[in-house]
Amino acid sequence: MPLQLIATGGTISSTGGLGALEARLGAEELLATLTPPSTEDVRTLDLTTVVSSALTGRDLLRLHRAVRAALDEGVDGVVVTHGTDAMEETALLLDLLHEDDRPVVLTGAQRAADAVAPDGPANLAAALELAAHPDARGCGVLVVFDGEAYAARGVRKVHTVRAGAFAAPGLGPTHRVAAGRVDLLRRPARRPGWSLPADVVDLPRVDVVATHLGADGSLLTAARAAGTRGLVVAAMGAGNTPPGVTQAVEDTCAAGIPVVITSRVPEGPVAPLYGSGGSALQRGGAVLAGDLSPWQARTLLAVALAADPDDPVRACAAAFAPV
Repeated sequence: MPLQLIATGGTISSTGGLGALEARLGAEELLATLTPPSTEDVRTLDLTTVVSSALTGRDLLRLHRAVRAALDEGVDGVVVTHGTDAMEETALLLDLLHEDDRPVVLTGAQRAADAVAPDGPANLAAALELAAHPDARGCGVLVVFDGEAYAARGVRKVHTVRAGAFAAPGLGPTHRVAAGRVDLLRRPARRPGWSLPADVVDLPRVDVVATHLGADGSLLTAARAAGTRGLVVAAMGAGNTPPGVTQAVEDTCAAGIPVVITSRVPEGPVAPLYGSGGSALQRGGAVLAGDLSPWQARTLLAVALAADPDDPVRACAAAFAPV
């Protein structure tokens, strides 16, 4: 059976020169950039043509439905071309809703399609190769970039412009895709997939609030006033917040709005180490997110709230429960 290529835009599809880049190329045009062009046994779909910073929760659920439809039609795997800015969020959302052994592989580019040395064609070729390989089955949603693949959960964009833009701190890659070979390095742990009600077409609002020296609870209060359904706090260190933020977290939890604690540090988990830090936040009702980034914690919380809108506190506790 063929593979399905779904194009959404991003730098891999962009032309126009620095300072004027716009996402323009569709899936067929992206396949034509490969050497030799790879069109045999690859079906194509243009879902959107935008930079990923312009995507919304509604767009991501449309993408999920397109992936699901392709798998239902019998393809062996799905490749999604996507902007790098929000790729880690999209990858996790698709993974959370993915209950199939067949792989879904996201890729993109750091250099535009009309750059002197575009990296998109090599990344796309590697993604197609990985999606067709038996060692990708059962690994869920993967991100492949610069010859390495990463599991959706834990992947992060770690450089703004370098070709090797992604990493999985503390975990490492799952596969190496190079020199015509796919090597399985580790098989990621899979968790049961979430199921959303059929009438869900968008994700609930979940805001991320960062902390810094001297921060108070103003931004958490503002998020509540704006109608947030859940909050993610990017705390200091292993999950510590200034006193004003700690009090605002307690107030928010008391109001029935779930709060998840992450860290602004790139690597390592949050933990209830200090009586006035993570421990106080946990006693006040907040949930600790382990080593998930603020952005992936936000995605997970939004999916959980969409799946169980009647009891947000229960949904949050289930989403971040240890496995």
